[in-house]
Amino acid sequence: QVQLVESGGGLVQAGGSLRLSCAASGRTFSSYVTGWFRQAPGKEREFVGCIRWSGGSTYYVDFVKGRFTISRENGKSTVYLQMNSLKPEDTAVYYCAATRRSTGWALRSSEYDYWGQGTQVTVSS
Repeated sequence: QVQLVESGGGLVQAGGSLRLSCAASGRTFSSYVTGWFRQAPGKEREFVGCIRWSGGSTYYVDFVKGRFTISRENGKSTVYLQMNSLKPEDTAVYYCAATRRSTGWALRSSEYDYWGQGTQVTVSS
């Protein structure tokens, strides 16, 4: 079993930055992919990006490329989502999720087995 706990959300002005953390526990994660998703009010949950624990390679959707960066700190079993140049449309609840995947990427929420509780990010204009 894997437990995920997000933190770091809050209120920020447009153009500002936030760093979200996703602390994982319960298993070894060398063969896992950790993804970040977000869900705005009245909208479906959408994929933001993901990182492979082994090697640290990352994948992002186009609308966050150049603004968001995902990284991991193996010793702390923690994945980060650094968000820069935030826009009001980035306002959402952000979730991290994990799945065991040795090859390829997991881009859909249905592919993930473990989820955190979510953290609210609000960007004011």
